[in-house]
Amino acid sequence: MKATRRVLAFDEFGPLEIRPHHGVSWAKHQQVKRLPATYKRPHGTRYLLAAYDLQADCLWGWQRPNQRWPQVLAFLKGVRRRYPAHIRLYIILDNRKSHKTRDVRKWVRQHNIRLMFTPNYCSWLNPIECQFTALRKFALSTRYFENHIQQGCAIQAYMRYRNRTKVTPKVRHRDIRVNLL
Repeated sequence: MKATRRVLAFDEFGPLEIRPHHGVSWAKHQQVKRLPATYKRPHGTRYLLAAYDLQADCLWGWQRPNQRWPQVLAFLKGVRRRYPAHIRLYIILDNRKSHKTRDVRKWVRQHNIRLMFTPNYCSWLNPIECQFTALRKFALSTRYFENHIQQGCAIQAYMRYRNRTKVTPKVRHRDIRVNLL
């Protein structure tokens, strides 16, 4: 019997700016790589709209200049295209105003999707939040990108690696770090 429903988590990650991202790295004694100080943001900011399929353990996302309701609706349409129309999608998301607009709710009702909102001030209950921690560490930490295209490529490369490499509870953190290098 085929599954007739899927549970997904959706959230926005950002703002993503073109600036040095601090982190931890190996360096020879007294040859530490210094990150420059930046005070201006001439490139603007971007946001990563991302979804996490809990059953398939798959993460994907798009970078957009803002996170208003048209971008949320466009992302939900992209999510809907990934699954057949007969499969009911349950999407866990937070209580942002852009998630609850009349246009978003109308489209969701017409396309076999049910939105499951987390309680106020409890966005940490959304399962995608722990995925963002790893994304920040492995794709952004100790990096200084020249533009949003490079930053987006690094994020997409991490998501491809993450979806290709399934981590079981028996795998230790040390093993993950070695595989990324």
